[in-house]
Amino acid sequence: MARWTRWPRSPPLLLLLVLLVVQLREVQTQVENQLVLLPGVFQDVRISQNETVQAVASRIPGDVAFVTLQFHTQYHNATLSYNRTLSTGNFLTAADAGLLSALQRNQVPPPLFLSSPDRAAVSATGVVLPYSSTDPVPGACNRGSNLDIDPNLYVQYNLYETTVTFAPANLGYDRGATPPPCNASAEGGARWRLQYDVYQHFLPENDLSEQSLFAGIHAVADVPGAVKNSKWVMTLFSWDASEVVFNSLPGQGVIFSVVVRDPLLNTSASYVPVHTYACSFDSAVDGCYTLGRASTKVLFTMAGLAGLFVCFFGHRYFKWELFCMGFTFSAFFFFVLITRTAHLDYNINLAVSVVIGVLGGVTLVTSWWRFGSVMACVVVVGLVLGFMVASTVLFTPLGDLSVLRHSDLLFWVTFCSIMATVPLFFVRWPREGNIVTCGVLGAYAAVLAVNAYVHTSLSYITLNVLKRLLNDDYSAAFTDVPLQAIDFGMLTAWVVLGVGGAVLQLYRERSRPFFPPSPYLMWQQERERRRTNVLDPSHHFPSLPSRLLAGARRMAWRKELSGEHTPLLL
Repeated sequence: MARWTRWPRSPPLLLLLVLLVVQLREVQTQVENQLVLLPGVFQDVRISQNETVQAVASRIPGDVAFVTLQFHTQYHNATLSYNRTLSTGNFLTAADAGLLSALQRNQVPPPLFLSSPDRAAVSATGVVLPYSSTDPVPGACNRGSNLDIDPNLYVQYNLYETTVTFAPANLGYDRGATPPPCNASAEGGARWRLQYDVYQHFLPENDLSEQSLFAGIHAVADVPGAVKNSKWVMTLFSWDASEVVFNSLPGQGVIFSVVVRDPLLNTSASYVPVHTYACSFDSAVDGCYTLGRASTKVLFTMAGLAGLFVCFFGHRYFKWELFCMGFTFSAFFFFVLITRTAHLDYNINLAVSVVIGVLGGVTLVTSWWRFGSVMACVVVVGLVLGFMVASTVLFTPLGDLSVLRHSDLLFWVTFCSIMATVPLFFVRWPREGNIVTCGVLGAYAAVLAVNAYVHTSLSYITLNVLKRLLNDDYSAAFTDVPLQAIDFGMLTAWVVLGVGGAVLQLYRERSRPFFPPSPYLMWQQERERRRTNVLDPSHHFPSLPSRLLAGARRMAWRKELSGEHTPLLL
């Protein structure tokens, strides 16, 4: 009987133990998939395949009216949603995703859910930022996306420009209160007083690491960080279009931030920052890791070697310098012309431009060889130097002036005026101007050769002008680029090579004629001298046709012997 009374009690105990173990596993799984975020403290998380992470904001003060939760990945998309089940209007999928939660009275921030839409593991960093009822609400007057409140920045890029757009903000309001209307007129709506400060933060050059990006995101995510660690670009008002256009910098990481301000209450809030490298990490050709085509590298490598020769020996070998200048002038002009008028493949366009450049260089050398007009050739050289000087002047902050960015006419009038002024100095000092041109342009060609393998911002001195020539809408883009350690090193190399080459050539050519004489004119003078100078032995020397005719006659006819043929008299 004792055994029969014990057996019925054992299964309930075993069942309780099994249920307890299962419950502990469920609790452990929930804890493992839960990410607790403290205000302003970044947390790194890795989302595995088919995994959903629950993000919970903790220790939110009672005076907070709304919070923004944002997550950032390097290039894989992440999905951030209000609910575990995705539906229209409750989630966002992007590399820089953020959602805003407006709190009700006595409400804690609801959890959000983070997952990977690409069925691959994703590394992300996230933070929750709290705001009070007096702070503006970023993206509260959204009309462009499915989210009711969209605090995100959206970035699009192409070869020429990068565009950042965002939804307008609204005034802050207390917990549980009705939001101010967004459709009120400019006279009656208070939200029209809001202002939007746009900031730009450059990541270290040639650094495509995830750690570098996350460090940059940590530095500019909130309002104080964006103001301190980013460069202010411009301020937009509520009646302006919520869109800013920048210059595309392929391979250069850039983080864009927008801070909305209420000038009346002196409060502010930050949109979710967005980043771009203006290139694709997934592309096997011309991706971020393989940026630059092989044809471009070959062309600029050869141009760099030719530039070094011109930098130190251009004036001595005048024909080679003229060929390089004619090649540069013709190839650049026809590259722009072909790109604007024909839709050819890049490599074909580049090959055609190179062929035309060779013809242009040969034409310039031939014109000097035949006519001997040094000034005409030097004017072409001066125009090339003028193009370089004008590009450098407009590469400075002067080129980002509003009057030059928004007016193509004023920009090109300024550019052409600077370009046409430089050759005027060649009229007074032709040799010095030509030698300076050799030093400046030859050294810059060497800089471009380095840029084909290592990204440097100095290439945008001429690339910005090329982009503006090729793209009609490029005038509105901000052309600001970062100058970092490698750029200062390349700038120093440019100055040292240019000055060294010019000084060396000026010293070497100080006792020589200003320019080498034309070979054709020298040949004409030599021929005339031989005709008129009877004391010159070459005057009596038969001409080449006469010598050839005499040689042919000797081969065809046997010469008769001269002398006495009468018999000997005895």
